[in-house]
Amino acid sequence: MATINTNMAANIAANSMTRNERSMSSTMERLSTGLRINSAKDDAAGLAISSKMTSQINGLNQAVRNSNDAISMIQVAEGAMKEVTNMFQRMRELAVQAISDSNTEADRTALNNEYKQLSAEVQRVAENTQWNGTNILDGGRTQTTFQIGANASQTIAVNFGDLATNNVTVETSGLVATFTGVPAKGDIISYKVTNGTDTHFAKIDLASAAITGTTQTVVELDSAGGDVTELATATWDASAGTLTMAGTSITISDVQISRGTHAPVTATDITSSAFANRALGVLDDAIVGVNSTRAGLGASMSRLEYASDNLQNVAQNTASARSRVLDADYASETTELARTQIIQQAATAMLAQANQSQQSVLSLLVS
Repeated sequence: MATINTNMAANIAANSMTRNERSMSSTMERLSTGLRINSAKDDAAGLAISSKMTSQINGLNQAVRNSNDAISMIQVAEGAMKEVTNMFQRMRELAVQAISDSNTEADRTALNNEYKQLSAEVQRVAENTQWNGTNILDGGRTQTTFQIGANASQTIAVNFGDLATNNVTVETSGLVATFTGVPAKGDIISYKVTNGTDTHFAKIDLASAAITGTTQTVVELDSAGGDVTELATATWDASAGTLTMAGTSITISDVQISRGTHAPVTATDITSSAFANRALGVLDDAIVGVNSTRAGLGASMSRLEYASDNLQNVAQNTASARSRVLDADYASETTELARTQIIQQAATAMLAQANQSQQSVLSLLVS
């Protein structure tokens, strides 16, 4: 049937061109972006899968950076601990020298000056070794958690140890020690106590009860030579921040407060052969403590390095899996583009032919 108002051949060609153009536009978008999935309509399930993989990849890459930051942080701590070990070794050497009676009192005083300076430097290192503006050796990092994974609770805990802490200053007057700042649970107050001609090192371990309330009585113990005997008592007045020693005909000197590995060392000197002998044992324990902390830090660094390598491998393999879901196959897409372009050209030609076919109706009118 010959008609003019309805040209079915032209409609079919036009519809085919529309569908083909849609396919060609999609192919061009994939080739332009390199992605097979550019919107949810391309592949709804694939979009959800690739989005979850992207979250994992981004999280894994950040976890790698976290691991590297953790390694750097531990390296700072371990490097400081190494110098502390060297100082403790030198202090031990001085103690061994001071034990010998070939030294005069003046010799031991000179040796003790270096000994005390090194002890003070260990304290300073503990208080000033920082990472990102935060102290890392003063006991505040005994349970440091690093996020080493793309998901929650994928962490590694590292103990940086407690080398020393001393954020409280102290002044003495007679048998009264006045503290500026509030001692904390676990602090050790150490000092020399002299009873007549007999001098001992004494210490007070502050438990929680000793630093709260108004007045608490704390037993004072002698730690000279490893013996522990009660010498006297001390009363802590929390409101006044004072510690008052009670004893018969005693004097106190060299009052210090600290905690951690270095605390027992602060209560030593090498001004006599007996004191040097005692210092030797304390330093041996301190060196063991520092070495133990360093060993733990070294093990953590090794673990974190392996964790970082594994995270990179997982991120790499996950990216490869995402690529198979998300990325465009250029070989396939270029073939599809060539096909749709040829069809578009052919459909255009057919549409022109369909439009031209209507001209045949004119011949009927002319005749």
